[in-house]
Amino acid sequence: MLKGVICGRLWTICFRHRNNTGLGICTPERMLGICRGRRKFLAASLTVLFVPAITWIYLFAGSFEDGKPVSLSPLESQPHSPRYTASSQRERESLEVRMREVEEENRVLRKQLSLAQSRSPSHHHGNHSKTYSMEEGTGDSESLRAGIVAGNSSECGQQPAVEKCETIHVAIVCAGYNASRDVVTLVKSVLFHRRNPLHFHLIADAIAKQILATLFQTWMVPAVRIDFYDADELKSEVSWIPNKHYSGIYGLMKLVLTKTLPSNLERVIVLDTDITFATDIAELWAVFHKFKGQQVLGLVENQSDWYLGNLWKNHRPWPALGRGYNTGVILLLLDKLRKMKWEQMWRLTAERELMSMLSTSLADQDIFNAVIKQNPFLVYQLPCFWNVQLSDHTRSEQCYRDVSDLKVIHWNSPKKLRVKNKHVEFFRNLYLTFLEYDGNLLRRELFGCPSEADINSENLQKQLSELDEDDLCYEFRRERFTVHRTHLYFLHYEYEPASDNTDVTLVAQLSMDRLQMLEAICKHWEGPISLALYLSDAEAQQFLRYAQGSEVLMSRHNVGYHIVYKEGQFYPVNLLRNVAMKHISTPYMFLSDIDFLPMYGLYEYLRKSVIQLDLANTKKALIVPAFETLRYRLSFPKSKAELLSMLDMGTLFTFRYHVWTKGHAPTNFAKWRTATTPYRVEWEADFEPYVVVRKDCPEYDRRFVGFGWNKVAHIMELDAQEYEFTVLPNAYMIHMPHAPSFDITKFRSNKQYRICLKTLKEEFQQDMSRHYGFAALKYLTAENNS
Repeated sequence: MLKGVICGRLWTICFRHRNNTGLGICTPERMLGICRGRRKFLAASLTVLFVPAITWIYLFAGSFEDGKPVSLSPLESQPHSPRYTASSQRERESLEVRMREVEEENRVLRKQLSLAQSRSPSHHHGNHSKTYSMEEGTGDSESLRAGIVAGNSSECGQQPAVEKCETIHVAIVCAGYNASRDVVTLVKSVLFHRRNPLHFHLIADAIAKQILATLFQTWMVPAVRIDFYDADELKSEVSWIPNKHYSGIYGLMKLVLTKTLPSNLERVIVLDTDITFATDIAELWAVFHKFKGQQVLGLVENQSDWYLGNLWKNHRPWPALGRGYNTGVILLLLDKLRKMKWEQMWRLTAERELMSMLSTSLADQDIFNAVIKQNPFLVYQLPCFWNVQLSDHTRSEQCYRDVSDLKVIHWNSPKKLRVKNKHVEFFRNLYLTFLEYDGNLLRRELFGCPSEADINSENLQKQLSELDEDDLCYEFRRERFTVHRTHLYFLHYEYEPASDNTDVTLVAQLSMDRLQMLEAICKHWEGPISLALYLSDAEAQQFLRYAQGSEVLMSRHNVGYHIVYKEGQFYPVNLLRNVAMKHISTPYMFLSDIDFLPMYGLYEYLRKSVIQLDLANTKKALIVPAFETLRYRLSFPKSKAELLSMLDMGTLFTFRYHVWTKGHAPTNFAKWRTATTPYRVEWEADFEPYVVVRKDCPEYDRRFVGFGWNKVAHIMELDAQEYEFTVLPNAYMIHMPHAPSFDITKFRSNKQYRICLKTLKEEFQQDMSRHYGFAALKYLTAENNS
């Protein structure tokens, strides 16, 4: 029973300590090991305490004969005593021998217990080999006993020596599209476990800064601050170092952090982008307290034979201390490094070694190790579980016995998730957990740690507070102010501006159910494309796998894919359009929808029309006439003549002819059939054509979500701003059939949905009247007459 109580108490302690995680740190197997350890400790303690007592009780009981006490005084134990007999003498002698044996056993037990107590903080590290012991080379047993960092089972030990609301500083070098995606997964794993405010220092190129600045701005995670440092400005600091590593010049920039980061920043954790945390980063931050003397670098020993030089014939690595150190995770004491003139130290070392080595193979890691080889006192060796290195040639499996012991996993191989390791499936699943984890769930406040005032958050709260929650259309109104986490340029993007400044970008939005349209659109439109995709975190990874498996999509680098993460109950169609519009690189854009295929050659035709109609100096909206087919398999018309023939045969129809004629009727399809030159049409109620406009045209109104009036409102505003609507005589696009969307089904089946849409439409028209004055009154009149 007592054992059960003790083990139950251990469960309570563990779960109280890990209540914000959820990765199963206090597993049954692990707790069983802990409880067994506690049982041994308890058994030893009970033996020490109770064996002497039992012995004396036995002796005391033995001094009774027939219920009367037998004196053991020296006087009465003499041979002439009447009660003295030969048998009692033998019993006494036997008892004395037994007492001496028990006392000797007690002495041994006390010694063992004393040793167990002195080893208890590192007891849980017994599964590590000596090579990767907790305190190798540090001799810091006192800090170990104090439990500042209790090691692999610190969850059930003392809390890390980090103040509750102390800010933890993390530096990451990030450049390009792929690295930006990797950073998100790393940050998710850190946020998932963290209990402290975080300050990320991102050394980023222009691409990564644009992506991550937007991401964190829209993520709005409390108690997280982001600062950017221009990596391109740092290139000159390290560009003189020849480097063969796949990370390129950015792989050398950790060397100049003392110069790059703020001069008042004393310490920082430096991480590679291919890192996954399995514990609270505060535990790693607490290790700074263990640095002694001139120790300024916290590093984990390299877990491969790279620096031993025996991986292949003629392998000649840079100099290193023993196996060397891996720089995927570094603790930097910046203030002391600056005082030691770190910049001068590493530069002189690099210059000396490059005379014989000619280039670095492992980027900054080679230079760090060369410096440490000359100055071993600089390094504090971190336990190996703070950087479990997964590449084909590592000895990472010697670092742990159970995967629950791990704290940081490092995919330090160009092959990343395809490395060889007996536990690779566990590591991969842990990584995928964070890769697909809903980032919106990480927006939680830190208990007891007030966040810094954020203007965007305050404005958002103010806007939401002004809404009436009892309003039947509250959810519609609230959607207008919802901030959706946005990851721009999810895939690699390249665009070379056209020399004649006439380029046109196709703009569209989609969700997972329209993914199959992407390849067809890329085949029909060779120009740049900007797409906003409304996906969950898990769907974003499905899209990534789909795109990377498509030869058509991978051969196109001028397509910008912008992920807007799902949140709320409505499809934010106009927000998606605005995101796609905002991130185009051309002066003009073709506002389309994902389920339309443009005619072959439309891209070049539109570029010529831009010049012909002087779109640069006039406010025009060029209309591309829209048609539709009810057939899933269509022989796409290659010319206007072929399209007219299909119209006559009933294979094609003007778009929405059967269900929403007035949406495109003002295009005047009868005139288009014979037109050879562009012609102007007038705006009419509910007009919603697909148009080519300059990139400075007004945005779509965000109050319209899901189905209904989202394009109509935009065309109305173009008309209010005096855009001329001009129909292109030789342009066309065809809508491909698909299953009805969830939103149109909701519109048709939900009366309240239709009522709210009508209310929002009336409010939009009133706003138009206030904004554009007398000229906007025609919209109210047209609506009443329609």
